[in-house]
Amino acid sequence: MAAVPRRVRATAAAMDLLRRLRGQHGPLMLHQSGGCCDGSAPMCYPAGEFVVGDRDVLLGLLDLRLRADELSTTEPEPDDCAPVWISGPQFAAWQHTQLILDVVPGRGSGFSLESPEGLRFLSRGRVFEDAELVALARTEPVTGAGWEHGARPMASSEAQVVTEAADACPVPGRHR
Repeated sequence: MAAVPRRVRATAAAMDLLRRLRGQHGPLMLHQSGGCCDGSAPMCYPAGEFVVGDRDVLLGLLDLRLRADELSTTEPEPDDCAPVWISGPQFAAWQHTQLILDVVPGRGSGFSLESPEGLRFLSRGRVFEDAELVALARTEPVTGAGWEHGARPMASSEAQVVTEAADACPVPGRHR
């Protein structure tokens, strides 16, 4: 039986930027945008500044204490976690994909906290393998309504932080 994979992971560079933003703005949250004005960029906000809907889905909690390939042995404090949310309809389209939060040079989207940093968050994706999809089907995703009632995501033994995006979602035909 396959272990339950994480629905969201992050690159070391994205985690470094999140830690820097937390130092400037306090606890953070992210929401995978569904389009419109900001395209499909992941948006970073101070915790509570974006209203999570009842049907939004929690992709996971990024533990800002962790570095590449580390696994946590203790529960993080709430301020050490950055929850990553996605709208319910967008989750329906992306549920077969692991989101890799990365950061690249450029101007961030409108209200996202990284805008003045000369960097922007970028979502990369990796399609789950069949065994991973079977494992994920055994778990119920946490929704905004569930979160309000105390539901929390299941722990995973998969490393949350990868050195580079290609470590989590390799580019076909490219050898390292």
